[in-house]
Amino acid sequence: MAKTVVLGAGVVGVACAYYLARAGREVLVLERQAQAGLETSFANAGLLTPGHAVPWAGPDVPLKMLKWLSREDAPLRFRLFADPAQWRWLLRFLGNCTRARFETHAARLIELALYNQSLLRELRSAAALDDDVHAPGLLHIFDDARVFDAARTHAAFMTRHGVAQHPLDTAACLRIEPALARCAYPIAGAIHTPDDACGDALKFTQGLARHAAERGVEFRYGCTIRGLALAGDAVRGVHTDAGELPAEAVVLSLGSYSPALARQAGLRLPVHPLKGYSVTVPLSDPGRVPSVSLYEERHKIGVSRLGDRLRAGGTAEFARFDTSLNAVRGRALLDALQALVPAGLDLARTTHWAGLRPMSPDGMPILGPSGAGGLYLATGHGTLGWTLACASGKVLADLLCGRTPQVEAGAFDLQRFHP
Repeated sequence: MAKTVVLGAGVVGVACAYYLARAGREVLVLERQAQAGLETSFANAGLLTPGHAVPWAGPDVPLKMLKWLSREDAPLRFRLFADPAQWRWLLRFLGNCTRARFETHAARLIELALYNQSLLRELRSAAALDDDVHAPGLLHIFDDARVFDAARTHAAFMTRHGVAQHPLDTAACLRIEPALARCAYPIAGAIHTPDDACGDALKFTQGLARHAAERGVEFRYGCTIRGLALAGDAVRGVHTDAGELPAEAVVLSLGSYSPALARQAGLRLPVHPLKGYSVTVPLSDPGRVPSVSLYEERHKIGVSRLGDRLRAGGTAEFARFDTSLNAVRGRALLDALQALVPAGLDLARTTHWAGLRPMSPDGMPILGPSGAGGLYLATGHGTLGWTLACASGKVLADLLCGRTPQVEAGAFDLQRFHP
């Protein structure tokens, strides 16, 4: 068997390792943390949502960005730095904010997310993963009738591409989730995605890592990656704090930290960190808390029920690699959750978290050969890491092993940014 080294044990890196091992590769995973899933996968919103597998770059986004510029609690907050990479990323992002590009990229993401859904079902039937995964469906909640009317058109687009979505009036919404009758504001309508799921991404990642280890994958935790071992223009291994590790292939899956290592191979990787926040609240009265997953449009927050906890995740902030908690933004997230779910929560035991989403400018992941010999890429998933992880791992394994993936993989190649 050929040795493949996977850099990073987040949900995407672990999925890559698992599918590479299934394909017969000898796999070593290097991770700086003490366990898998302790960074971006640690406390995200927990949504497995083909219904939201669309890029952030859309035709209405530039105007929204202007409106949000001066707001500390805005769903998307810009802190601009004297960083050429950030400005290049932003210009590319704005260039993708057209209707045509949005629909093209959304179609690719939906295909990958639906493939992920089928792979996840197969995986969870084969492995005992204690991950709180369940499929209650998702209600996308609107408090503005005009915005809801526009969302109907988008729901029709999603349905045409294989994700069933149903516009609901207020009464129908409350029949599906009666706990929303306690919402602090009137609900104008909702879009229901019955097949969306949720669960604990950290538990899933660590469970999959254990399952992969049972298939022969080696994990080295607490390992500091110093750089790539190069032979001419090709990558032939990895330099670590324990010495050099030779490899026939290296998979770069370090999320927001991927570009720094890619530069050593002469690659410009357009992945930028966007900080996101979450709050996790224990339940004090489960019967008064929604069991259906939620997405609240005005504040752009996703809400998932994880066993005896409720988690809300959202907001995005250009803050480079700063993962410190901004009290104003954390409070805004909790306030938005309380307005949506005003009862049944043990707010005194709320925990806050912030992490970095590795965003590409077109909203699609970067998967496959890098262009540098021996180096493969699996990064840039943004908010969709778990929604796309298994599919990304399988596609990456197929490409590395010379097989044809079951989805169109060319759309996710790095070369789309360097035509």
